[in-house]
Amino acid sequence: MQESLVGECGTGQARGLIKLLRPRQWVKNGFVLAPLVFSGEFLNFYAVSHAFQAMLLFCVASSATYIINDWRDIERDRLHPLKSKSRPLASGAVSVSAALTLLVGLYCVLAVGGFLLPKVIGVILAYMVLNLAYSFVLKHQPVVDIFTIAIGFVLRVYAGAVALSVPVSSWMFVTTLCLALYLAAVKRRQELSKSGAGAREVLGKYSLALVDRYAEISATGALLFYSMFVMSAKPDLVITVPLVLFGLFRYWYVVEALDGGESPTDALLADWQLLLTVVVWGGVCMWALWPGMPV
Repeated sequence: MQESLVGECGTGQARGLIKLLRPRQWVKNGFVLAPLVFSGEFLNFYAVSHAFQAMLLFCVASSATYIINDWRDIERDRLHPLKSKSRPLASGAVSVSAALTLLVGLYCVLAVGGFLLPKVIGVILAYMVLNLAYSFVLKHQPVVDIFTIAIGFVLRVYAGAVALSVPVSSWMFVTTLCLALYLAAVKRRQELSKSGAGAREVLGKYSLALVDRYAEISATGALLFYSMFVMSAKPDLVITVPLVLFGLFRYWYVVEALDGGESPTDALLADWQLLLTVVVWGGVCMWALWPGMPV
């Protein structure tokens, strides 16, 4: 009986540690692969290897930042009706000491990764410093908090380019920034709509009308700059513009009609049409950019 209880506790702790890493959020690190697709190097084994190594290192780094953020917000999360049950530290499923031990392990993995992709680690360190600043200061500053989240996505794209030693178009950077601003603005909108101003300190400084305008401006910018990017640098990809437009429309439908969007990852994985749009977009991009493929 006692051994059974110990086994259950150990299993619960292990599940809590995995949950603490937030593996579902690793979907965001798919942005690291964007330069691999747009450079047309996806048939190059070494390029693919380096790109996926960079993405995996970003997964480790992002998990480390989640642990720090959860540890920083543990008292506030314990007062939240949902986070008090869903967050492993706030719920007590994982002890602080176990979380910090896991954090040290993740840092060791990144140290090893520094020998494999030293230039990429430089970008990842910038990402981690930015997220430390976010966890302790910037998340409480209106507008700055949204831009900080968005810059994290831009750094992912930059890391993918550094891993391949390829230049990245300025159009891609500004498109990524606008798309990330759109997702971040919608996230704040849904947090404010569902939980009210008390869920986060910064939410009291926003209104639904304001973040709606932020989202609309960002979505328009993302579509505009993506269209300009493909027409000026990758004209073969003009056929993907309708897919991007549909994706933006569908995401806003998920937000308004299905009450999603507080977590962009959950919204993507929960809506098959949105997920299919992303998959088809990626497939069409690879087909259009396939070496020697006439379009």
